[in-house]
Amino acid sequence: MKKEALLPKLKRMIRSHIELKLIFFAVLTLFLFFLAAPIAMLLLKSFQSSGGAFWTHYIEVFTRSGFWSAVGNSFLAAGGSALITTVLAFLLAYTIHYTNLPHGFLKIIRTGAVLPMLLPTITYGFALIYTFGKQGLLTRILGHQLFPIYGLPGLLIGYVIYTLPVAFLLIHNTMGYIDKKFMVVSALMGDKKSETFFITILRPLTGTLAASFIQSFFLAFTDFGIPASVGGQYEVLASLLYDEMLGSIPDFNKGAVIAMVMLVPSVLSILLLHYLERYNVRYNKISAVENEKNRIRDVFCGIFCGILLVVMLLIFAVIFLVPFVQEWPYQLTFTTEHVREVFQDRVLAEVFKNSLLVAFLTACAGSLTAYGAALVTARSKLPQNMKNILESIALVTNTVPRMVIGIAFLLTFSGTSLQNTFLLMILCNVVHYFSTPYLMMKSSLEKMNASWETTAMLMGDNWMKTIFRVVTPNALPTLLEVFSYYFINAMVTVSAVIFIAGARTMVITTKIKELQHFAGFNKIFVLSLCILFTNLAAKGIFSLITVWRENAKKKNTDSKKTGVFIRRAALAVMALIICFFGVNALSGKSEAEQPVVIYSNADDEAVTAIKHALDENGYKDQYLFQTFGTSELGGKLMAEGTAIEADLVTMSSFYLDSAQSTNEMFAELDFSTPTLEPMPSYYRPLTSQEGAIFINTEEMDRLGLPVPTSIKDLADPVYANEISVTDIKSSSTAWLLIQALLGAYAEDEAQEILSGIYKNAGPHLEDSGSGPIKKVRSGEVAVGFGLRHQAVADQKDGMPILAIDPVEGNYALTESVAVIDKKEKTNPLAMEMAECIVKYVREELQETYPNPLYEGETVNEANQSAYPSKFPEPLTTDLLTGHQEFSERCKKRDDG
Repeated sequence: MKKEALLPKLKRMIRSHIELKLIFFAVLTLFLFFLAAPIAMLLLKSFQSSGGAFWTHYIEVFTRSGFWSAVGNSFLAAGGSALITTVLAFLLAYTIHYTNLPHGFLKIIRTGAVLPMLLPTITYGFALIYTFGKQGLLTRILGHQLFPIYGLPGLLIGYVIYTLPVAFLLIHNTMGYIDKKFMVVSALMGDKKSETFFITILRPLTGTLAASFIQSFFLAFTDFGIPASVGGQYEVLASLLYDEMLGSIPDFNKGAVIAMVMLVPSVLSILLLHYLERYNVRYNKISAVENEKNRIRDVFCGIFCGILLVVMLLIFAVIFLVPFVQEWPYQLTFTTEHVREVFQDRVLAEVFKNSLLVAFLTACAGSLTAYGAALVTARSKLPQNMKNILESIALVTNTVPRMVIGIAFLLTFSGTSLQNTFLLMILCNVVHYFSTPYLMMKSSLEKMNASWETTAMLMGDNWMKTIFRVVTPNALPTLLEVFSYYFINAMVTVSAVIFIAGARTMVITTKIKELQHFAGFNKIFVLSLCILFTNLAAKGIFSLITVWRENAKKKNTDSKKTGVFIRRAALAVMALIICFFGVNALSGKSEAEQPVVIYSNADDEAVTAIKHALDENGYKDQYLFQTFGTSELGGKLMAEGTAIEADLVTMSSFYLDSAQSTNEMFAELDFSTPTLEPMPSYYRPLTSQEGAIFINTEEMDRLGLPVPTSIKDLADPVYANEISVTDIKSSSTAWLLIQALLGAYAEDEAQEILSGIYKNAGPHLEDSGSGPIKKVRSGEVAVGFGLRHQAVADQKDGMPILAIDPVEGNYALTESVAVIDKKEKTNPLAMEMAECIVKYVREELQETYPNPLYEGETVNEANQSAYPSKFPEPLTTDLLTGHQEFSERCKKRDDG
């Protein structure tokens, strides 16, 4: 009888293993297709070589000057910030769980600790500059700059702010499952307070503290946004990766090598965390024990947390302040103009809706994935090697830079039905942000009684019912945290989605990236506030659900009802996801109804002029316009070829030549428009963008600096640390400066001048063509060299900016329009719109870009430069490579 009674129970236990195995294989399949395959594609890229040995690119990267110093810098900055972050996160969590401070203050700490993750990381660097910079909020309050923010100090501050929410969530969540009764037992046994602290708090947190350090390390190690803003000349691996993947000459092969190098530390972290697994502690139940009264402890923790929160709030205060002044820091009158401009953008409502949809579905799919994976590793008897696979996946996802994932997805899924879809963006978010939610869920499940499932099965419940009725209700607070984490990160992510979002699937952070390209920081801060308030509202909703759950628990609500509610909610979510993916896959207009998709790297003035030309000539509402930075669009052209979503592109002519040479992707234009200079038959020029010096007149007066008249003047030591220029290895804008020097001076003299300029620039050698104008506009430097029309526009807007034409010449780069050759899939309106743009846009464009490009045009004298100049030879990859080598020699001469 006993054997017969045990048989059904044994079958139910075996069935639970089948269900867990199905979950395991579902999660494994997801990561095989959307993590392993893209990374494998990058790995192949790193070995791909035409003619040389398969390790050629590795040798070139490893023997490059500065590579190993960048590796050391990355480890120092990321390791130092991770250590600081883990300590700060522990103290914040300890204050919440082990002090008797007022409940309201503890809620403020919880909210403040996660505040940075409610904002896009792209704004962190701007916030640091606008707070600690020479004209920053704190600098103006104190009357002097506290410390230089460029280099290691700025990186440490930025990384700590960036990684603190993740570390806090991990430690705070685990600390909530520590049984405090053991503190009482330890005290009764006569242990010292330090021993009690170590045994009952630190010891159970060993694994989580290590996970926190590793998570924080890799988030900092792989971040590009903060180094791009405040890294200066403190070069890190993420900067090198950007230069290779999205520099003035994209090299995916060498970029893939750097990406592979950045994955190596994950092996050590996997081994470390597996070793620390043995220190994880489980409790059969959590006892309700009041914290010991200790006034000194409470005062210390309260003061510490208060100071930390004030510093963080001060850093982000500029986001609330800058959008409501005319122009920081020189026109401080109150205005709502910037806010109105953002909300009058008719595209914004659709973009914001897209962001909410992607964030919600990412949170649903991500929460199910993390919960399922955590059940396998924390609540099952499956073989350890299966658990180790999921553990390794969780760690690897956190070590892959977001930019790398975006490019890997771009290379892998171009030309497939997933390209430029919401589904691909959601899967990218689920995969990339998997690590922290998984660790949170796993830590929570491990702290629960390990015998719940076995006991329930012996009582007749199947595994699924046990999970819904017993485990899930107890894990609900963590599930809400996980849902919140996914939702918020999907709202703020930039680096990955910028490569896989299309004109139809644009989200709000891609809009922010557009504005960064236009140097529209007022609007960037407005959109950042929109994201912040959305995420705060989401956090409020999740908190209300948690309060409802706690109240239900206090009232002894039947767990069966709670289980039914959770089960129905889960089924509804899964149905919503299935319906959305089905509709997303099936919906769409016929080819004839599709609007023309236009990709562009043009500045705001040019974009406005192109839209005017199209709208006024019968094409209104028949196109979708999407702008990118030059590097991002160049990367898409090179990677996607004719599979690109765009039907029409406006882009720097040099990039169009390179893309045509590599991919043969542009159609022959079927209309005739005679140009002043010979042009290829597949594009026509739109703008001629000149280089010039520009100065901040107020800073020049304050510092007593002489006004430069030539590029040669910028090498004068009087301008030390007051000059910003671009680096030609990452931005073709620097071509204008270098060509001006080589055209006016002998090579030896030009090299001496450029070396002096680089020495004076110091940390202000920029990766972006719009970098110098940003620095001059914000008062970080007094002098810059960049695009002339940007300085002229600022001058017209009443800012203290003055454009100066250098005597060496205003050399120019053209941007042109081209039609993508998609054969039978080519949109029939694309060629018509290209002709319309060329014929009707030039009159308006010459108000900003004065140089004539077509027969019959004359220079716009109202805005012409003093020394218009032309490159003496065609702009080719070989010419750019030669100028890059010249620039690197100048840097080495400066270092020497």
